[in-house]
Amino acid sequence: MTPLVGVVVVDHDGGALTLRCAESLLALDWPPDRLRVVLVDNASVDSLAPKLEGRDPRLSVVRSDVNLGFAGGCNVGIRRLLPGVDYVALLNNDAEADPRWLRALVAALERDPTVGAASSKVLFSSPFVEVALEAPVHVRGGGDRRPLGIQVLGARVDGVDVWPRTQLVRGFWGPEYDGGSPHQWSAGRALLRVPVRAGVDAPEAELLLGADRDVTVVLRSGSAGASVPVGTQPRWCPVELGGNTVDVLNSAGVDLLAGGYGADRGYLEVDDGRFDAGADVFAWSGASVLLSRAYLESAGLFDERFFLYYEDFDLAWRGRLRGWRHVYEPRSVARHVHAATTGMASPLQVHYVERNRLLTLVRNAPASLAWSAIVRFLLVTVSYARRDVLARVLTGRRPSIEMVRRRLWAFGAFLRLLPAALAGRRRARRGAVPTDADVRAWMVTADDRVVGTGE
Repeated sequence: MTPLVGVVVVDHDGGALTLRCAESLLALDWPPDRLRVVLVDNASVDSLAPKLEGRDPRLSVVRSDVNLGFAGGCNVGIRRLLPGVDYVALLNNDAEADPRWLRALVAALERDPTVGAASSKVLFSSPFVEVALEAPVHVRGGGDRRPLGIQVLGARVDGVDVWPRTQLVRGFWGPEYDGGSPHQWSAGRALLRVPVRAGVDAPEAELLLGADRDVTVVLRSGSAGASVPVGTQPRWCPVELGGNTVDVLNSAGVDLLAGGYGADRGYLEVDDGRFDAGADVFAWSGASVLLSRAYLESAGLFDERFFLYYEDFDLAWRGRLRGWRHVYEPRSVARHVHAATTGMASPLQVHYVERNRLLTLVRNAPASLAWSAIVRFLLVTVSYARRDVLARVLTGRRPSIEMVRRRLWAFGAFLRLLPAALAGRRRARRGAVPTDADVRAWMVTADDRVVGTGE
């Protein structure tokens, strides 16, 4: 008999994105009488419940009076479905499923009972065009030893702001927050990608660029190239997009990186065939995954204290400690509007990512890995303080405390939950199947990967 599958979608003011997600699920190539879709309305202001309730017998809406986060919202949906279904799928509300998305995931789990979770190939929703930057570099000194090229503060395509979805692929120094909105400095050479609409010929793109002094920057995209002047006052610089459009991976399963980071396998890599083969992976991404009922009964549900981010990595690690395997299934495809809910590099994202990564390690990782990650977090925070506060004061510039403030805020929240994490560690690691050596064998470095570095 065809398995009965339930799909959970958590919505918080997702609007049209959530509607498209629901429509893609109702159009799946799967017998209608063997599908249940639960939409958890997480205290949305623009509640979609009136538009969706009664629309299709396969779809039900569960409303929460408070925002339970992704972790709590998923648990509400999973509890509604269990124990009646054979499998539970999770799909982000800002993602759309290919018609054969579910069929491929079920086949992956049915092939091997030791596999408890199957991850999809998750692509970014829109295609992209690459732009290469070249700029002379200088070193500010006074504690900041980075060779800095130009400052990238924004991007527009056909007059539309695409900065939140612009991909800074390589050659950038990480987000900074002077003036409030995130921006990044490049090295001498850098590569970024701007999203474009499929089927639109010759879109017009602009980058908002600045520098510490007057410089000439070379912008190249495919066969097109131009030199533009950039100075201390940021200006919008036109870019001719002469490169081909490419599809880009968001996730092909999740890696465990050296240092204890969870990172999307394939993140920011062009979908050029390298990720068309299935594989065992350390963990799965909650953006698009199918979980067996037996897996959930063994590993448990999400820890609702995580709220957002790393809740899936924590649950996946708990499943692995129970002896389950996780696989990546490339024939299952979903397209995802990455970080549409919280915004890339937002205070919300930084807080929960940093706090929850440390909590995940304390609960599940070898002790030496967990404690070394805590020490490294503090050392990196000190490094930011030296660069963004001390170095700026020494060179007569206004200090920026935003990154340090965000990291200290996250660390304080981690300390408040540390006792509960230690108690959870005793439960999670009691009778663990993989040894610490097995876990370390899964760890990869950025240099070992043929994929993006993720977080």
